[in-house]
Amino acid sequence: MRSQPTVAPPSEDKRWRIVTATMRRHGFAPDALIETLHSVQEAFGYLDENSLRFVAGNLKLPLSRVYGAATFYNLFTLKPQGEHACVVCMGTACYIKGGAHLLAEIAHHFNLKPGETTPDGRVSLLVARCLGTCGLAPAVVFDGAVAGKVEPEALIGRIERWLNHEPG
Repeated sequence: MRSQPTVAPPSEDKRWRIVTATMRRHGFAPDALIETLHSVQEAFGYLDENSLRFVAGNLKLPLSRVYGAATFYNLFTLKPQGEHACVVCMGTACYIKGGAHLLAEIAHHFNLKPGETTPDGRVSLLVARCLGTCGLAPAVVFDGAVAGKVEPEALIGRIERWLNHEPG
């Protein structure tokens, strides 16, 4: 087990100490990948190429494996996110119960597609493969809180409130 990082952090930002501490706690072992990526995202809000290279170098993993993990799990994002996050489930049950229609309504009303953030940085729209809440289909996660049986009008109303700086 190593006790020191072998690749320098991408910047002098003190938040890299948190990431390095996570890797050190796990002996810079490759199986610390997911926890380390969580640490980066918690510290910086997203995973950029420099952070993926830093993690890969210190955990002695190929960049392709680190990138693969970062893009496989819905929790990780490779771009800065908006102040509010709207995650529409597109698992089978949610798709059948109207998930695609919800995305179409968002695109129609706000010209916002999955993976995009509004120009003012207020709202990011994401898609999940499955939230595991099939009985609530169609499900949407609003800033981390799962809502079930979401109707288009309620979804549009929530996003409008966010854009107008209103609560909820």
